[in-house]
Amino acid sequence: MATLKTASRRNERGQAVIEMALTLPLLLLVAFGIFDFGLMFQRYEVVTNAAREGARLAILPQYTPTEASNRALQYLAAGGVWDGTSGKVRTAANCGGAIDAGKVCAVVNGPASVTVAGSTPPNTVQQLTVVVTYDHEHVFVGPIMKLFGGSLGTVRLQSVSIMRKE
Repeated sequence: MATLKTASRRNERGQAVIEMALTLPLLLLVAFGIFDFGLMFQRYEVVTNAAREGARLAILPQYTPTEASNRALQYLAAGGVWDGTSGKVRTAANCGGAIDAGKVCAVVNGPASVTVAGSTPPNTVQQLTVVVTYDHEHVFVGPIMKLFGGSLGTVRLQSVSIMRKE
């Protein structure tokens, strides 16, 4: 009886190593994917807050639209999304152009007159729109997908903040 148990154990000697070799790449891909999409979400939150910060500054009378867009870019740099070099900033003219990894854009549009419905008499207010764009490149999943012929390289993260000028 003892010889039967020993014989069956010898036949299954490398089983755990093979199972680990088959499942470990999939588990690592899922773990790196979770990390990669978490990083993308964090960067999206920084882009959203940068748009709000730029709009908050743009509605104040003592600041120009250029100063407001620069404040949004400073917020991106402080949030670790952008490295602060001028070579990565797009101008307002080609903000919607091709997706390039790490590119940022902050544009202040307005002021525009908007009529508020529902008030008697109709009320007209001035509002400013700040658009902040960042092209995010996936750090882990993108290169792995390229190995298999897929493309998950760069995603455009964009946030729009509209505030009324008082």
